[in-house]
Amino acid sequence: MSAGAETIRILLCDDHRIVREGLKQILADTPDIEVAAECASGPEVLHRARVEAIDLVLLDIAIPQQDGLDVLRQIKQEMPRLPVLMLSTYPEKQYAARCYKLGAAGYLNKSADPEQLVDAIRKAAGGGLYVSAQMAETLASGLAQHAGAAPRAAHESLSHREYQVFQLIAAGRSVREIAEQLELSPNTVSTYRSRILEKTGAANDVGIAMYAVRHQLLPV
Repeated sequence: MSAGAETIRILLCDDHRIVREGLKQILADTPDIEVAAECASGPEVLHRARVEAIDLVLLDIAIPQQDGLDVLRQIKQEMPRLPVLMLSTYPEKQYAARCYKLGAAGYLNKSADPEQLVDAIRKAAGGGLYVSAQMAETLASGLAQHAGAAPRAAHESLSHREYQVFQLIAAGRSVREIAEQLELSPNTVSTYRSRILEKTGAANDVGIAMYAVRHQLLPV
């Protein structure tokens, strides 16, 4: 936390106002945590993080204009000591490991109990790494499989950007739509698509969608 601070000052970023209000209501009953600022888009959270005196960013993955994981990466590049706690509707197995690799101090599903949220904020703001019991078991299982030389699932070899494109293709988005959403050229998206087809063994976009369904990689 900031020097001499007794209260954890949070920057809250979620594009749904009702979610922000709900989180603020939960945290209002916690005297050592204060929502000092809030925003609803990627560029806005980056600006606020640079100018506000905050101790922690509570960041949704699915935010407009700039992907939450891209925002996380940029925050850790510019402000490596600022903890970022990721909050999402996506199951932990889809995104948590990627968030930790990018420097997140924790990952919570929006269905988590209020007590979990408060514990995660306190641990992350104190310089710790918050890992839920379910995620700890998943990570331990992954380490055990790696030690036993078990093969990784194909999607685990995708880069961050390839995984973004993969999910959007699986959701039925066209190359043009993906290019607009991720602010990439259509040619770049097509290159990522080719890599995804190669790595997953899918023959086309339908095959990518079937792979995502089979491995439960679509948002719930």
